[in-house]
Amino acid sequence: MNRIFSGMQPTRLLHLGNYLGALRNWVALQDQYECIFCVVDLHALTLPQDAPTLTKNIRAVAAAYIAAGIDPDRNLIYNQSAVSGHSELAWIFSCHTPMGWLNRMTQFKEKAGKQKDMAALGLYAYPVLMAADILLYKATHVPVGEDQKQHLELARDIAGAFNRFYEKDVFPLPEPQILGEATRVMSLRDGTKKMSKSDESDYSRINLTDDADAIALKIRKAKTDPEPLPATLEELAKRAEADNLVTIYAALENISKQDALSRHAGATFSAFKADLCDLAVAKLSPITTKMNELLADPAELDRILRKGADKANEIAARTMAEVKDIVGLLRP
Repeated sequence: MNRIFSGMQPTRLLHLGNYLGALRNWVALQDQYECIFCVVDLHALTLPQDAPTLTKNIRAVAAAYIAAGIDPDRNLIYNQSAVSGHSELAWIFSCHTPMGWLNRMTQFKEKAGKQKDMAALGLYAYPVLMAADILLYKATHVPVGEDQKQHLELARDIAGAFNRFYEKDVFPLPEPQILGEATRVMSLRDGTKKMSKSDESDYSRINLTDDADAIALKIRKAKTDPEPLPATLEELAKRAEADNLVTIYAALENISKQDALSRHAGATFSAFKADLCDLAVAKLSPITTKMNELLADPAELDRILRKGADKANEIAARTMAEVKDIVGLLRP
């Protein structure tokens, strides 16, 4: 049985990059795999969080999953902290993970920067928790972007190390489910930087909760250059902001970048942005509307998360019972 596991952190609002880079792909995967989609709230704690905001954001991520088209009756949607097996397995795995493996993780170096001696243990060790997230459900495939490939490799290394130490074939080595083209969406204010939830400027991103007016305004204000759109991808690649907007158009329209460029070659940016505004509003407004409906009923969202957590706990309990018996831990 092929099983998918993936998740997003409930830190700030999800944006267009999250949708095109992951959510839209997840919707397609639910027709091919048994899918588990987690709101990874424990990972959010690697950085300081305001408690009421975190609670709100957990619900918002769950709402985004459903609004984007993930069916909670066919897939598991739950928040990570509701399943204690994530933390239990992470501790056991941490006892089989050499420090040298974690020292190679580039994201810790990027996030901790020059203050790595002051960084929290959670920020350093969270790739082990990520491995536990995946392997707790014996997931066979994980949708990953370029920035997460290293963490999936670590999960495979940890699974292999555990299996070898106990001389049992307990965990599969999960395979990357590589996402398609046009998934790397850049900032609307700087085409050389990835669109980010943490960017100080709200005009750098299109949030999934933005209404039609906000979407149109942000696209109109997006940074561009004075030249008309080129005719070739080679020329486009030299112009970061133009490349980003064409990438977004192609992804929303579900066509190649070359086809998107062919439609608009020679067009001024004002004309192209007008078309992009209409397309973005048409594609994103239904998601925004559905999200707002879900967020207006937090009790129903909580019910969906509890239902998902109950089913996730059933799978996790079987894995943890097997692991504890293998390790030699007594269980009730």
